[in-house]
Amino acid sequence: MKSACRRPGSARRHLAACLAIVFATPAVLTSLPAAAASKSAPRDARTSDSAGEPVSLNFVNADIGAVIQAISKISGRNFVVDPRVKGTLNIVTAKPVARHLSYSILLSALRLQGYAAIEGQGVTKIVPEADAKLHAVPVGKGQGAGGGDRLTTQVFNLKHESATQLVPVIRPLVSPNNTVTAYPGNNTLVVTDYAENIGRIAQIVESIDIPQGDMRVIPLKHASALDLAQTVNRLLSDSGAGTAMAGGVAAGDPSQRVSVIGDPRTNSLLVRSENPSKLNAVRQLVGNLDQPGASGNIHVIYLKNAEATKVAQTLRSVLTGEAGTLGQNTGSTGSPSSSSFAPSSTTTTGNTSGSTGSGLGNTPSFSSSQSGTSGNTGTGGGMVQADPMSNALIITAPEAIYNNVRKVVDQLDRRRAQVYVEALITEVSTEKAAEIGIQWQAGKLGSTSVFGGTSFNSGGNNILSLAGSLATASSTTVPGNGLNLLLGSGTITVGGREIANLNMLARFLESDSKANILSTPNLITLDNEEAKIVVGRNVPFVTGTYATTGTTATANPFTTVERRDVGLTLKVKPQISEGGTVRLQIYQEASSVIESTATSTTGPSTTKRSIESTVLVDDGSMIALGGLVEDTYSGGVEKVPVLGDIPYLGQFFRYDGRKRAKTNLIVFLRPVILRDATSLKDISADRYNYVIGQQQANDRAESLMRGEPNPPQLPPPGSPPPAVPYNRPLTPPAGSDTPSPAPAQ
Repeated sequence: MKSACRRPGSARRHLAACLAIVFATPAVLTSLPAAAASKSAPRDARTSDSAGEPVSLNFVNADIGAVIQAISKISGRNFVVDPRVKGTLNIVTAKPVARHLSYSILLSALRLQGYAAIEGQGVTKIVPEADAKLHAVPVGKGQGAGGGDRLTTQVFNLKHESATQLVPVIRPLVSPNNTVTAYPGNNTLVVTDYAENIGRIAQIVESIDIPQGDMRVIPLKHASALDLAQTVNRLLSDSGAGTAMAGGVAAGDPSQRVSVIGDPRTNSLLVRSENPSKLNAVRQLVGNLDQPGASGNIHVIYLKNAEATKVAQTLRSVLTGEAGTLGQNTGSTGSPSSSSFAPSSTTTTGNTSGSTGSGLGNTPSFSSSQSGTSGNTGTGGGMVQADPMSNALIITAPEAIYNNVRKVVDQLDRRRAQVYVEALITEVSTEKAAEIGIQWQAGKLGSTSVFGGTSFNSGGNNILSLAGSLATASSTTVPGNGLNLLLGSGTITVGGREIANLNMLARFLESDSKANILSTPNLITLDNEEAKIVVGRNVPFVTGTYATTGTTATANPFTTVERRDVGLTLKVKPQISEGGTVRLQIYQEASSVIESTATSTTGPSTTKRSIESTVLVDDGSMIALGGLVEDTYSGGVEKVPVLGDIPYLGQFFRYDGRKRAKTNLIVFLRPVILRDATSLKDISADRYNYVIGQQQANDRAESLMRGEPNPPQLPPPGSPPPAVPYNRPLTPPAGSDTPSPAPAQ
């Protein structure tokens, strides 16, 4: 452990401080007699003392505390020193300085050592610079409070520039221990730093906070403002001037940017630029282009999103003042009052052999009626013609009318939102049935045959029908499903007809069937456009059959059939409102062919569940469109009167059947509005990844043939689809070190 001793330099520093005090005290000692003579005016004596003879400061490696004590006696100020303020100072003056400047020299020396002075009421606090902003620092506005190395806080009210954007510019100019803060609420900048630096920052802020750019309104006399704005923007963009278009700002030097927007209401150009020379260049260019008769009265407008034919119909209705027929299906043969949204069926006939229909079913067509779209209806104001091949409008009208029409076209030619409709059809059904019955036949009295017994049910479940069928060689009648017990042997003759000798038929059956069907049809369509998806089979239904013999003996069968779509059908027509809700006109149908009737000569029978409705749904919300909850019970008893009611024994004289069925069918619907390309891309990527997941889940390494490749798969997300199906190889190519992929588990 080191012994406590003074460092050699400490004595020298104290000696230097004492010498400095000795050099400075002559002037103080000379003023003492005058001060003693005039005790009635001590304040004036102190003032004259502070403004007395100049002093020479010579502090070399002097302790900070000793220097502050000396300056306190020279300047007459009171100091409070933070205990953390330690170190040495070097202050040397070549010639004597005024006494009041000794305080400023001390502040500069303390600033170089990382300390700051906080002036209060009658006392000055010396603290570390990092903590100075937490004390009562003077706050001012304008060019800064005071000057020199005093710490102060300045508030700058900005008028043209953003305070937040100005922080990165001012921050490097402020010492690291001080702060620069922006308040976006009233666009002010708060800076805490030394007073002389605050004055420099104030000049910088004043130079930056000036009006940026200027705006001009250039009225046009002959040209169209919208057309001329596009021409000027294209010209300035090609010349590298960094034009700022209406939809975005191009990159480049901000001082070279030019914004040109057309105002169709006043037929004027709005020009904005930070460079006055650019404004003059645009004004001169517009003046040269705004000439009479330069383009005539015929104008061509190319549409980006809307359909030219429909827009032309709308504009003709506006110009002529007559109500148009846009959207009406003039080719419909149905009743005008019919408002059903359900698809209509088409009947086809064919000359068939063996009842084979030749119809192709309901085939949708995109060839909509174009009646009225090619006429060049004109008025005294103008004429509008559509060119479907280039999706453009040809307008013949004076400039004033054309400007109004162009404004309407720009508002109609917008990207239409799309609606992704996802339906969820769930059907859960259970069915239970039970049958039990005993039938018997017997009896013979002497040579006379007397038969008696019970006979219930029909077909193979009836003892008499089964006995008559089993006696023939070409018997096709067999007992029904379940447990069937037959008792009998041989044949007997009844009324000249030979039948099987069946004495008893006992049948026991219990069935239990369940079905869980889940379907999720989905499709995307434009706003206010009809869309339809059909997944199923096109089944022929016989509507009529007859045969013609003519002059030959062979009949020529002729069958008329009607083709119908059997399966899942979803047909929607959405309409998006401004509030984000979707009005849906929807028709949903789920039908299927009953398997037992598929080969029936009269045609198959089908089950059908359909919903037709108009609903209002919020964007992304799910709605229960409709459904069916059904619980049915049926039962029957066939018995012999009185005998069938006997306990236990009565079972030999009756046939019981019970059936219970439950059906739960609910249809859910969820529309999602797709307003831009990003939302459409997200939906498509989600469906794409889902299909890839299903393919990989069903992928198996089993193969029936040697060298058989895996089933075709979709390419990975993000890669362009190949022209041929994508097959993942089972084995790597010859000479490759890449291992073969592991089979899916």
